[in-house]
Amino acid sequence: MAEQSRSSRIRGSGKRRKQRGGRRRATTVAAWTAAGVVLAGGTGLGYVYFKLNGNIKGVDIDQALGADRPDDVDNGSQDILVLGSDSRAGKNAEYGADEGGARSDTAMIVHVYEGHRTASVVSIPRDTLVERPECTDGDGTRVPGEQRAMFNTAYEVGGPACAVKTVEKLSGIRMDHYVEVDFTGFKHLIDKLGGVELTTTRKIDDDKSHLHLEPGTHTLDGEQSLGLVRTRKSVGDGSDLGRIQLQQAFIKALIDQVKQVGVFTNPKKLYDLADSATKAVTTDSKLASVPKLVSFANGLKGLGADDVHMVTLPVQYDPADPNRVVPLATQSGQVWTALKQDRPIPASATKDTATGQADGVVK
Repeated sequence: MAEQSRSSRIRGSGKRRKQRGGRRRATTVAAWTAAGVVLAGGTGLGYVYFKLNGNIKGVDIDQALGADRPDDVDNGSQDILVLGSDSRAGKNAEYGADEGGARSDTAMIVHVYEGHRTASVVSIPRDTLVERPECTDGDGTRVPGEQRAMFNTAYEVGGPACAVKTVEKLSGIRMDHYVEVDFTGFKHLIDKLGGVELTTTRKIDDDKSHLHLEPGTHTLDGEQSLGLVRTRKSVGDGSDLGRIQLQQAFIKALIDQVKQVGVFTNPKKLYDLADSATKAVTTDSKLASVPKLVSFANGLKGLGADDVHMVTLPVQYDPADPNRVVPLATQSGQVWTALKQDRPIPASATKDTATGQADGVVK
């Protein structure tokens, strides 16, 4: 009960970085799969490339970080940082007051194994205390490093490049790609897909995320899907760790939905989906064109929900601050070593770690 009480009090704090204009990205990472698989079917639609290319926003991570990065291991695997933010700017204002900045609300490292038939996903709790390295923000201003910084402040103070650098410092693994997703674009993408079907085992009644569901099987539209991946207070122990469990369950349902939707024989529906997908994401510059996204997607389209193993970074509640969590050194090391060596994450890595209590709410 003590752990449950502590986890329910987890919250964010601190000054937010100034918004740099334009649409900002939002809270979930599920759309990386949908965008990739949808675009994979668009290789024959050359006449729409110019239109779709104009939708895609790119960030040159390599130029921003330079040579101070882990080695780029060429073993056939790929590591992708998938990020969402908690911005309330622009059309996202309906989800809360705009406080002038954004933090990484959701972060997942996606490791695609050699052969691209299986993948592991490691969720990083936003309130994890980490060593944040020195960064440069989007204006070229130096941002000093910080010990015991909340993970989600890396994006706040230094944008995508600082988030990538912090993940690489934490894991010792070089990120091959970066994908960021936006609230409004995510909703539109789910609606274009025709919704996502999943089953809830108990009632979800959350005014903050605008989600109200009775137990049973539902086809969630875009607004409801966004509500699900944002829900925290009304499920389990109310912690961010519990919300991660909901997000992981939703992603598996989304993967199945994308594979089941017959869009590739319907050019208009395919175009509508590709248009929504490319508007929803910001990528690293290596992916910031339709041909590059198509090539990337072709390496992912064979993955089904059963081929993706999802875990949360092994953490414990911080003894000095029960509202924060800290990585368990030995078990986190097992996770990163497995990914570096392109091996499955051992079950021992996540045994007896701090978790939320939302497991089984969605199936």
